[in-house]
Amino acid sequence: MNPVENNPLITRQDMVRAAVDLIQPLVSCLTPGKARMIVGEGSAHYPEDVAGMEGFSRVLWALVPMLIGKCPEAEPFWALWKEGIIHGTDPDGPEYWGVIGDYDQRMVEMAVLGVGLCFVPDRLYGELTPAQRDNLYRWLDQINRFDMPKNNWRFFRILVNLGFRKVGRPADENRLREDLDMMESHYVGDGWYFDYPTKRDYYTLWAFHYYSLVYAAAMEGRDDARCRRMIQRAQLIAPRFACWFDREGRALPYGRSLTYRFAQSCFFSAMAFAGVTAPGLDWGEIKGLLLGNMRWWFRMPIFDRGGALTVGYGYPNLCAAEGYNAPGSPYWSMKSFLALALPPEHPFWQAEEKPYRPPEKFLDEQVRLLLTRDAENRQVIAYTAGNHAWEHMHEDEKYEKFAYSTQFAFSIVKEATTLNKGAFDSMLAVKRTGKCLWHSRSGCDSFSLSEDRIAFSWSPMEGVRIETVIAPVGMWHIRKHVIRADFPLEAAEGAFAVRKDWAGARPCDRIASSLAAGGDFALAHGAYGTSAIFALRGYGAGEVIHPEPNTNLMYARTVLPTLRADLPAGETTLLCAVFSDAGDLPPASVPQEVKDLAESL
Repeated sequence: MNPVENNPLITRQDMVRAAVDLIQPLVSCLTPGKARMIVGEGSAHYPEDVAGMEGFSRVLWALVPMLIGKCPEAEPFWALWKEGIIHGTDPDGPEYWGVIGDYDQRMVEMAVLGVGLCFVPDRLYGELTPAQRDNLYRWLDQINRFDMPKNNWRFFRILVNLGFRKVGRPADENRLREDLDMMESHYVGDGWYFDYPTKRDYYTLWAFHYYSLVYAAAMEGRDDARCRRMIQRAQLIAPRFACWFDREGRALPYGRSLTYRFAQSCFFSAMAFAGVTAPGLDWGEIKGLLLGNMRWWFRMPIFDRGGALTVGYGYPNLCAAEGYNAPGSPYWSMKSFLALALPPEHPFWQAEEKPYRPPEKFLDEQVRLLLTRDAENRQVIAYTAGNHAWEHMHEDEKYEKFAYSTQFAFSIVKEATTLNKGAFDSMLAVKRTGKCLWHSRSGCDSFSLSEDRIAFSWSPMEGVRIETVIAPVGMWHIRKHVIRADFPLEAAEGAFAVRKDWAGARPCDRIASSLAAGGDFALAHGAYGTSAIFALRGYGAGEVIHPEPNTNLMYARTVLPTLRADLPAGETTLLCAVFSDAGDLPPASVPQEVKDLAESL
């Protein structure tokens, strides 16, 4: 059941209805004391009772803005969630959220309560009895007594202490100064923050900037210098981040925590909340980026039969999840509803929605991405020099692919013993001849970026060194690899994976390769796009691989055009041309301008 499938999501009232329709199926998932929400099976690295508290808390990212914006539709839900807060913070009650410890997941879930104390203290605090207020304060104040990671988590403590200030309870001012200074130390330039240890991905937007803008709104007229810096940084990154979205509202599938889905656009909701526009990005465009992304997600099969969000990306899929993805974790996406805190007369809601028109090519050196799109903005492709930290599941696939696409997403490895289990899309995979284990990029030793190409050196396995250059030209791109190996290798080079079949239509049998026809190529095309790869030097036959189900993040069943090669020990050069298109547009051959570019590399 998709509770928001038919919502046009154009007006503020449409967004209110979407929030209501997303929350309504969750009422029956609340525990008797309303302090936890149990939406499904599956586990994270933290206990089940903490996971239940997480799900409960994340719904408040929509409810609190609705309370701020005085939406009457929030009242029935608020009665339930207020009861849950009362029982969850009662140390003598059966649904007490418990004593926390160092690096505790419950610290994450405290943040929204801090936001509520900041902006609607009359509701989150004023409606409680004195004893209940004391319980809430004591439970939240635990965040000041335990260690937490040196990453975006520090904002959770910042927001809690701001909330304490607002309601006249003692805040830990030393912690607050320490955390604010630490968060500023994560700023690297051009609007980008890094999350510990090195990552620059969606967390810059839906954590560092989101909470910074909330802080700026809460501290208006106080701490002015810091708030100005926060706003200026948000204005710097806004047009850069807007380049991650195509005209359908799809954002680039890249990096970790993609199960948060339409949190991809919550940064734009925070911009609206803080009253911040950016050069070249007015209210109509900000509105279009936020609502366009949410609309696209609302059409996707991301719900279970009861109407609850699932863990996954384009469909329910545990294969690509991180260890911190519990059944209720996807409700982090409710952060996109922050714009409901704004009244109907706010310029954001009064603006006419319009598309943002990004450049066809944009190099963002801070995040090591070269972003391109076709002239109609039907597809965004990002070429990357890698951004690896070896911390969470499937990081090679989430950060180390040669290219990422809004049309085709990317695939993860189930097992690297065969090509169909490995699903090596947008990668070169190699293995020692006669052995069974395939290896692909897992970090790089050095890299360089320019507006027309990226280059990097890497070692997929001991005894193998590879120098790679990737150069885009329109919806084509060239890949050149100079491989130096101490022993013979087998190699496989994947294009993008294309959806294989879909409900109500025939399977995607529009595939071709040099296994069945002349020429060294492989392609697949249909209603869900075209992917092709052509050998220019060094490869043998082309083949269309049928990867294991549930490897691709967007579609459960895919086909993957691939080139194969047998490489001798010593130095070998591989050169290929890869094509992708959002439509059914198979190329007959490689254009001359693409061949000329390839020869110039």
